[in-house]
Amino acid sequence: MPNLKILNEAMPVAPLKIIALNSCEELGRQVDKHIVNFRSKHELEGVAGIGLNGYFEPSYLVEASCPRFGSGEAKGLLKDSVRGTDLYIMVDVCNYSITYQVCGYENHMSPDDHYQDLKRIIAAATGKAKRINVIIPFLYESRQHKRTKRESLDCALALQELVAMGVSNIITFDAHDPRVQNSIPLNGFDNFNPPYQFIKSLLQNVPGLTIDNDHLMIISPDEGAMNRAIYFSNVLGVDMGMFYKRRDYSTIVNGKNPIVAHEFLGTDRTCWYGKCCFL
Repeated sequence: MPNLKILNEAMPVAPLKIIALNSCEELGRQVDKHIVNFRSKHELEGVAGIGLNGYFEPSYLVEASCPRFGSGEAKGLLKDSVRGTDLYIMVDVCNYSITYQVCGYENHMSPDDHYQDLKRIIAAATGKAKRINVIIPFLYESRQHKRTKRESLDCALALQELVAMGVSNIITFDAHDPRVQNSIPLNGFDNFNPPYQFIKSLLQNVPGLTIDNDHLMIISPDEGAMNRAIYFSNVLGVDMGMFYKRRDYSTIVNGKNPIVAHEFLGTDRTCWYGKCCFL
């Protein structure tokens, strides 16, 4: 349950508006429905006292689109006003199911395409919103966050570009490396980790799950997920294992050292079949 006391003492920055791009339409509708239900049931004292305009609405969604020309180029289009609003833009850069036509060929939208659409919508708002916030469940280019050779730092560049366009807050989930927020230290960057929701869904949707060392083992698929695996194994009180990639550093294929084998570090290899929880 939300802390209603804090909500009662806080006032909204401005009337709320939500833009869910086509990559995030279903999630946007669910968020909008939740907010409408919440505000209708919990009337805040401060809001009731001054009658804040736009607080109680049947929907907070703003109709927006990014139509494309025959060449594949696009433009951002807002069909409602966002002047003076607290605007939240939702985009899923990993939604590969969306397609568009380029010179008669069908092309699936890549993370770069979704990111460009996000910037187009921000540009369409033309700085009229009171505040612009971006909700991006999978942080764009989050795996390209540290330089090991002469290579670009795409995630840091994207964050700085969004801030330069007027974005005040960026909200993401389980970022590959949360330290990338150091590229925009004076702006809002919220990284939410979902371990509670993960365990909750696991317990609710896996019938007959027995949580003990004889029936369950937490396994990290690589070194990057070790912290999460350690947390889960401690909370559930079960053993933990890990896979690591053994590479041939004497050979380079397509700019990378090829993986020779996936080695397992753990207590019992028999857990691979039916008794593992891979994170």
